Amino acid sequence: MLRGYRVRRVRFMQDKKSAVSYCLTYQDVYEDAPFHDPNWTVIRHKKNRKVFAWIFEREGHTWINVKVDPEWRELRRKAYASVLPAYHLNKKHWSSVILDGTVPEEEIKRMIKESYGLTKPGIKGKNQGKRAGGQASKALKTLAFRGIEALLIDELEFMKQFRVIH
Repeated sequence: MLRGYRVRRVRFMQDKKSAVSYCLTYQDVYEDAPFHDPNWTVIRHKKNRKVFAWIFEREGHTWINVKVDPEWRELRRKAYASVLPAYHLNKKHWSSVILDGTVPEEEIKRMIKESYGLTKPGIKGKNQGKRAGGQASKALKTLAFRGIEALLIDELEFMKQFRVIH
């Protein structure tokens, strides 16, 4: 451990197989290939058949398109260069995550969980439309931003220390 620096072990989801496997751990979902193209895989909810993850290969990397809460969309796109407006989907509601090792696995899993919650079949009645992973409070978002900002600063300092960047 370096004096004055915290060293974190950060794992990364790196390939299509690991992304599909992780998405299939959610309840009542299945894998589908709607385009009859082996490059594209989608993960759907069984009850409403809505897709929450579009997984494909592009430019030498695996990409995952996930549905996003518009309030979080810009924060994540600014925090990570590999989180972009979605490839081939509505850019307001979907983001692409490139699995190139720059977005921590924990954050990728958080985005997949949010997408799962936003596309999950609703409960009929009074609470319809309220999803797990839906609207977050302003205070929670501020804390999350500070956490992402601290993580990025720690990583930047670590890379400077080892002359990975100048």
